[in-house]
Amino acid sequence: MDRGSPTAPAYVLVLPGGKPRSQDPSRCWHLSNLRMIWLARSLRSTLGPHGIAVQRLQYRVRGWNAPEASPVHDARMALERARLRFGDVPVAVVGHSMGGRVAAHLAGLDNVRAIAALAPWWPESDGDLVPADRSLMVAHGTADRWTDPVASRVQTEQALARGVNASWHPLSGAGHFMLTRPRWWHRITADFVLDAFAAEGVVAAPTDRKAGRHA
Repeated sequence: MDRGSPTAPAYVLVLPGGKPRSQDPSRCWHLSNLRMIWLARSLRSTLGPHGIAVQRLQYRVRGWNAPEASPVHDARMALERARLRFGDVPVAVVGHSMGGRVAAHLAGLDNVRAIAALAPWWPESDGDLVPADRSLMVAHGTADRWTDPVASRVQTEQALARGVNASWHPLSGAGHFMLTRPRWWHRITADFVLDAFAAEGVVAAPTDRKAGRHA
């Protein structure tokens, strides 16, 4: 796991994609991990000035591996290490593809306040796991052939109907791997995280931040 700052008012865990079933070790050069290296760096450039810690998780193995849900165990351990390091600060989990599924399975943990699911793999109504008092942002390319944008849109709408602070952001013509307009994916995620942490009172409200940019 990447190192973060020794203290932080809030914490972000970045979760890569993977495979439905695989016991192969996850390696840093796998594209799923490389995508999250770039995303984590981008998030740090935006969130770091606010003191927010951003860390990226590399799973032990590449697969979801039902019923074990292997990456969920890895992510829970990462969040516990972060709690010991930073204290009981608000947490956002950001996941791409299978990482979006992991994020949904972490949503019920006490400190997790925000979930950003990017082109999530939600094959079993995983979005229903997000409690009503959380913030949820789902972004999906409309031309994705690896995961289902219709399923993630429907589950986002269902979450909104249940009282989740949920938003759906389609990117017309984009595929699965966030190669179309990568800055759009990075910016929408960073803005969502900042807004969620502003609601927790740990960073300035959006209007204050915008005013500061023009000061």
